Amino acid sequence: MSVEVVRAGVLTTLQDRGRGGCAMLGVGAAGPMDDVAPRLANALVGNASDAAVLEITLVGPRLRFDEAATIALTGAEHAAVPMWRPVRIESGTVLDIGTARRGARAYLAIAGGFVVGSALGSASTDVNAGLGGLDGRPLREGDRLTIGPAGQRAREPQPTWSLDPRPWFDADPAIPIRLLHGTHYEALDAASRRALFGHAFRIAPDSNRVGFRLHGPRLALSAPVEMVSEPLVAGTLQLPAGGQPIALIAEHPTIGGYPRIGHVAAVDIATLAQRRPGDIVRFAGIDLDSAQTRYLERERELARLIEAIHERLISQATQ
Repeated sequence: MSVEVVRAGVLTTLQDRGRGGCAMLGVGAAGPMDDVAPRLANALVGNASDAAVLEITLVGPRLRFDEAATIALTGAEHAAVPMWRPVRIESGTVLDIGTARRGARAYLAIAGGFVVGSALGSASTDVNAGLGGLDGRPLREGDRLTIGPAGQRAREPQPTWSLDPRPWFDADPAIPIRLLHGTHYEALDAASRRALFGHAFRIAPDSNRVGFRLHGPRLALSAPVEMVSEPLVAGTLQLPAGGQPIALIAEHPTIGGYPRIGHVAAVDIATLAQRRPGDIVRFAGIDLDSAQTRYLERERELARLIEAIHERLISQATQ
């Protein structure tokens, strides 16, 4: 079975859970910007949580299905199909995902998963490195996506249930993003420390999967800091010489030499990833213990929900 890309959308890429363990080679993890929505999309169609999905940015693709399939769409709100539930797509259907109404990134999973070669242990597309996915690039018109065999759990989904997206998706820019103090936070001058948590920043138009450039009050160090390049991870908030911070996300470099003034709590990276260019970002402080506790609570709740979805699909398939 395959799906034809009739139109590619703004930026549609194949992503799995990411390319871990390669930073020593200078290769980043890539993977989804929002690390929650694709796991739920895969669960809804009976896939493993690390199956490849389509990450759809702002304007989605138009896809032609040459056979019937079961899909799930999660993340940014689109009107193409009912979201956060399994949906049956009939053979010959041309599905136009269209433009996101809220949020920035949606995730489309298909029962059986998208079959794509592995690069350093992952199918994830790293656009900047030209690695993974379809020759390291976004989808384009005329591509054909191969689909693996669907398991029994994905047969003829019942149309009477769906997930409540509210615990897992909120694109409201009024919600603050929780930020830990970074290694060089204390090197900021007093006015910049106040501004970091007291003023709003706006996501710049040239933001991308590497990171979000944040325009707002100019931040400055109280004195120059002698820097050497050090390892980076998703969520790091760097401060270049111009004074406008950059929040690193999925395709961040593995090392960098800018001051690290903060770190987005891991539990909030998915929320930040759903912000659009032009959206407001406000930071709220959080300590390390609270950030870790919130992350572990979310992961436990997510694991329980995925298990409940699997049990419902098994029950449904045996009826």
